[in-house]
Amino acid sequence: MGAIEDAIERADREGFTREPPKTLKGRIGYLIRQLGSAKAVAREIGVTADSVNRYRRGARKHPRSDVATKIDDAVRARRQPEVRKRRRRQAAATGGITVETRAGFGYTAPIGTTDDGRFRRLTVHLPPDYAQRLFEARDAGASDQGMRGIIADGFKDVYFQDGGLRAMGLSDVVINDIDYLDLDY
Repeated sequence: MGAIEDAIERADREGFTREPPKTLKGRIGYLIRQLGSAKAVAREIGVTADSVNRYRRGARKHPRSDVATKIDDAVRARRQPEVRKRRRRQAAATGGITVETRAGFGYTAPIGTTDDGRFRRLTVHLPPDYAQRLFEARDAGASDQGMRGIIADGFKDVYFQDGGLRAMGLSDVVINDIDYLDLDY
């Protein structure tokens, strides 16, 4: 996953109305209900079906740290899909998204002005149409670079051009290097 995909996933997890199961048995039971079998869970987390059954029965209580991380990620990735969809619909319809980042921005500007890219730390609220474009691109399987382009367009319109009030000669904004990126919606 890329930086944008990770940020969307983290933002989705912040909206949970109920926490996922805390115990190993509870998490494995949840995954078995979601995926249908111990064999499917085993494929997902990279262990054998026997190990999954031992976790479910409580015969094995402490998985390796890498397996525990995979279990946690698998549970959180499947947790409360309707809550996630509702929050995304709301962001795309009325709320928009807030992007906080420290990244290198490059841009194309008219002759006589500086177009040197530089790192900036920005927190910008993007309107709902950018949220909708971002979610549609993610659902369509867009690359991280494609989703960066959507966010860069939003930064160009909202931050750099201030909704058409300044820097009208700025024709293209590109996010080159992302130090960190966080989304909220």
